[in-house]
Amino acid sequence: MAKGKLKQNEENKMDERVLHIRRVSKKTTGGNYVSFSALVAVGDGEGSVGIGIGRGLEVPPAIQKAITQAKKNMVKLPIFNDTLPHEIKMKYKSSRLLLKPAPPGTGLKVGGVVRAVLDIAGVNNASGKIIGTRNQVTNAYAVIEAIKRLKPRITEESKSDTAESSAKVENSHVADSEEPKNQKPKTEKKAEVKEVKAAKAKSSSEPKKETKKSVKTEKKPAAKKKTTKTETSVKNSEDSEEK
Repeated sequence: MAKGKLKQNEENKMDERVLHIRRVSKKTTGGNYVSFSALVAVGDGEGSVGIGIGRGLEVPPAIQKAITQAKKNMVKLPIFNDTLPHEIKMKYKSSRLLLKPAPPGTGLKVGGVVRAVLDIAGVNNASGKIIGTRNQVTNAYAVIEAIKRLKPRITEESKSDTAESSAKVENSHVADSEEPKNQKPKTEKKAEVKEVKAAKAKSSSEPKKETKKSVKTEKKPAAKKKTTKTETSVKNSEDSEEK
């Protein structure tokens, strides 16, 4: 089993290191419930590092769970000349951490879990101080948070690379912005569109006004007077008297 694990680690090129193992016991009615929790760090020595915690009734399954969790939560550290790119101070929960870059040959002048995490990440020279709590789990997560906040250091080579990439982007924008000679500029197109819209609006409004005027000038025909019953009876009486 051990040979198989070594082969897998060589293929993946990942270094695994157990930082801390705790024995946790809980009082129950039948006695004590004992379990184990393991804190493990995983790194490739080239800037990638991660930590994880695993729990189990025995130590080996707890370590395996911690390794799988650490591989899922990998973080990239921007290494500059085998050391940190810049100084960083931070506070994570009850721990306060100070990390500084160091010249070549200094080594890792940091204690506890911080030393193991930086070593497995590939940092060979660094100095620092852990202020506050001595809880190894909290300090390990504080180191990971500090690594997340580190910014890569800009060198002359990186500056030239960024300048070349920006020049390429500008050239592409210029090529896109160049218009053919026969094509009209956008301002003239907008003016023509506005003129067409205004002409359409005038043409649509003129016939409406004429219809309104024609409606006003037309006279209604005279309505026929309605004859009531009383008028007809009066006319009949007048005709009978004449006769």
